[in-house]
Amino acid sequence: MTRLGKIIGLAAAFAAALTAAGCGGGEQAAEADPSKPYAGEKLMVFALNHQWADTIKGRLPEFEQKSGIKVDLQTFAEEQLQQKLAVQLTSNSETPDLFMYRPYMDKILYAKNGWTEPLDEYAKQNADYDFADFAASSIEASSIDGKLMSIPLFTDQFVLYYRKDVLQKHQLAVPKTLEEMQAAVKTVHDPANELYGFVARGQRNALVTALSSFIFSEGGDFMKGDRATLNTPETISGIRIYADLLKNYGPPGTLNMSWPQAAGLFAQGKAAFYVETASIYKNTTDPEKSLVKDHVGFATFPAGSAGPKPASITAWSLAMNPKAKNKDAAWAFVAWASSKENVLKIQQSGVPGPRSSVWASKEGTANFPADLAATIQETMKIGVGYNVPQVISVGEARDAVGSIAVKAMLGEDIQAAAEQANAELQDIIDKDKMK
Repeated sequence: MTRLGKIIGLAAAFAAALTAAGCGGGEQAAEADPSKPYAGEKLMVFALNHQWADTIKGRLPEFEQKSGIKVDLQTFAEEQLQQKLAVQLTSNSETPDLFMYRPYMDKILYAKNGWTEPLDEYAKQNADYDFADFAASSIEASSIDGKLMSIPLFTDQFVLYYRKDVLQKHQLAVPKTLEEMQAAVKTVHDPANELYGFVARGQRNALVTALSSFIFSEGGDFMKGDRATLNTPETISGIRIYADLLKNYGPPGTLNMSWPQAAGLFAQGKAAFYVETASIYKNTTDPEKSLVKDHVGFATFPAGSAGPKPASITAWSLAMNPKAKNKDAAWAFVAWASSKENVLKIQQSGVPGPRSSVWASKEGTANFPADLAATIQETMKIGVGYNVPQVISVGEARDAVGSIAVKAMLGEDIQAAAEQANAELQDIIDKDKMK
């Protein structure tokens, strides 16, 4: 057995022992791992200031007691975390040993710079860790060229929000296709009474993550390999549907809306349909925020001509610093933090996790609306693991893509807009290859 194999086995066995200790307690807990295999080791972990970190921090004493590892878990706001990581990683620092990052935005840059340690051998060579339990879309989102660059911590699925009372009033079924949704939106649209058929993100950069599901479901994509594909009929079809819905049936001021404004308008009862990520659902059901809390329904994103292909991404994941001295101890922490037990605890706090078994359990779904839980499970099975162009310069690429939808909403020629944006994206792709 190789040294790495022994490390993997020990880490997995240790994580399993911690799980047993957490469930059993008493004398069994004391006997779970008396050898403390990593006694004296120290780890530094950079994390997002988020419920995930709060939950893990509360459970750290158990990990430290059983492992002998002392963990310095430092939490930061998102922008500060990115700045701290840039300083540490560009200077080839050995710390942090582990860090949270956004794979959908940063994985290509980090991998190209050699800032993330591939984790395939750690994750896949021990049955106790049950790597197959992670949703395929979450692993796709955390991988590059088939290599696992981080472990998913929490996920986000793109779903359909709708007003159950409005559909009932008009005797409409929940739309299962984009064509059905377009027809339903048109039917319920009643701006004279401040009820708009549709609301979603309209800001150029922000709208791209919402637009992606329309593009994928129509058979399009941002790019194929190293070639931009924004001007293909399939991609344009997806953008056209999204832009037409907002232009013809959206509220005033759509072009200035990101998700908080769109969610707020839906929560005020001023829109019948809303497409957005599942993670913000409490903004539409919270009694203190929503006037329609009892009338919000959730459904899988409607199928386009290529079927239902909603985005289902890993929002944040845990990566290992290649310069870290304590990789075996670091993996022990990763295996513990992403174990079924901890994913369950975190999901019970309202954070959607990546493990299918947790979603299949009553305990894992108890704190979510039943139809939302079912929708998330289905989306995790069929979803696409990204929602932005897969390039280093993601911000610039998002601006290029979003410009097509904005111009279409303003009544400009969508084909011409797509051709221009396609050239801009291709230029971004080519420049990124030189970095």
